Amino acid sequence: MEKKEFSFIILHYKNINDTLECIKSIKRIKKNEEASIVIVDNNTLNEKEIDQLKVYTEDLVLLNENLGFAKGNNAGCKYAINKYHPNFLCVINNDTIIEQNDFLQRIEKCYKETNFDFMGPKIITDGGDSVNPFNAYSSLEEVEKKIKYHEKLDKVYNNKVLRILLSIYLGVKKIFMKPVHLKNGDNSQYDVALHGCAIIFSKNYYKKYDDIFYNETFLYHEEEFLNYRKNHDHLISYYDSDLEIFHKEGASLNESFKDSNYKKLIFRNKEILKSLYMLKEIMQTNQKI
Repeated sequence: MEKKEFSFIILHYKNINDTLECIKSIKRIKKNEEASIVIVDNNTLNEKEIDQLKVYTEDLVLLNENLGFAKGNNAGCKYAINKYHPNFLCVINNDTIIEQNDFLQRIEKCYKETNFDFMGPKIITDGGDSVNPFNAYSSLEEVEKKIKYHEKLDKVYNNKVLRILLSIYLGVKKIFMKPVHLKNGDNSQYDVALHGCAIIFSKNYYKKYDDIFYNETFLYHEEEFLNYRKNHDHLISYYDSDLEIFHKEGASLNESFKDSNYKKLIFRNKEILKSLYMLKEIMQTNQKI
């Protein structure tokens, strides 16, 4: 039986350069021989790219279709658990880079002190919105309010005239409003929601559940489902301000109102609504997930 203390799960979608840079950063840190690297491809890799990845890891989970975030990561986690039985599952985006040389030792230290089910690091960005602790929707009222907002957006995105008017409004607003740069918390905290770009799960956690993430969503609001599970099942979550990871911004969907890209906005909004509808039903019925 192969055994690794850590398994990194990296979900790949199209951007091979980001994935390779992420893998190389893991290979540079101390004790990397104690970590396996599992790449999950959402049906985008070609043969050349597969060969590039095999230089660094033999653990490739090649999906036959794009399963999205939760299902894709769950597939990678199951592979890692069955093969390596790790103490920690490090689920990180492919557009993240680890720069702390003692990243793994810091996780072990944090676990000894907190006995966490899952934990998240400080997320360093160039001024984007991926920060911890994560401001998840925690009440039914918040979720219902967001549903109404995205239902209105759906009507706007599907109407060319309204799209143009919204584009003009946002353009003017951008000129006169100062950009808001969110910041990470300076202090470590228990019992918080965590950003999905980098979450470390302990064996304590994965032995309790069939799936690491709620398996019914495609994209968006995975953090809210995990936060709901934490609250419902009284799990230990922890934000460690001493653990750091760099997250690139702008590698996801291009949010543009140009005719060639507005369909991405429609797709994104519909997936957000699907997730929010599910979250609303779960919260209303107080069901275990």
